[in-house]
Amino acid sequence: MAGAKVTPRKNSIRIVAADSNHMACRLLSDALNKQPGLSVVASSVDFESARQCIDSLRPDIALISASLPGWPSRPEAPATKGMNARFSCPWVLLLDESEPRLVIAALRAGARGIFSRSQSDIGLLAKCVRRVVEGQIWVDNRQMLYLLEAFNGRANGETASSCHPPNLTPREESVVKLVVQGMVNREIAEHLRLSEHTVKNYLFRIFDKLGVSNRVELALYAVAKLKLDEESAA
Repeated sequence: MAGAKVTPRKNSIRIVAADSNHMACRLLSDALNKQPGLSVVASSVDFESARQCIDSLRPDIALISASLPGWPSRPEAPATKGMNARFSCPWVLLLDESEPRLVIAALRAGARGIFSRSQSDIGLLAKCVRRVVEGQIWVDNRQMLYLLEAFNGRANGETASSCHPPNLTPREESVVKLVVQGMVNREIAEHLRLSEHTVKNYLFRIFDKLGVSNRVELALYAVAKLKLDEESAA
């Protein structure tokens, strides 16, 4: 079943909304369309129609409910690591509650944001949409904690006192900062006056220490840790 399509307002952020049923889609779409600069260009109630709308309309962003019928892999399944390849635009996962495993799996699957419906503030969701379209990652403080705990090996319920964050050397910290800035290995090597081979070796060691598998996860870890460090110091 194809998603419902509408004509977007001029110069607005174009959104595809996918939710569990027609009523939920309509309520979400109506609420977003009342926000300045946002237009829902299509709504869908199953994964396949959402994917078709995204492929044909090329929206700026997609909002996908965690309860959307027809997902080939639910967010908690390991196979969602490839889900980012199924969408041609940034996407935000909509959750009823911020379950740690869903938050972690969605971010590792390529979601650029996680929004909990329990926040129930359409203005905040609109802000989330704008920030993600600008290239930022949207997670709240609790979700950052879930992510950091997962990378630190505490996803199975260990407490903070039973597991300490891994220590990086000053050079490794420098490499992480440059990765977060978006530098590729060659640029990092030039900036630090190292060979690309040395930079690769540093990255392998960093990945192993932090329990991450790629540069995206490394950037997420670094952003989460910085945010939590700032809050601890406040």
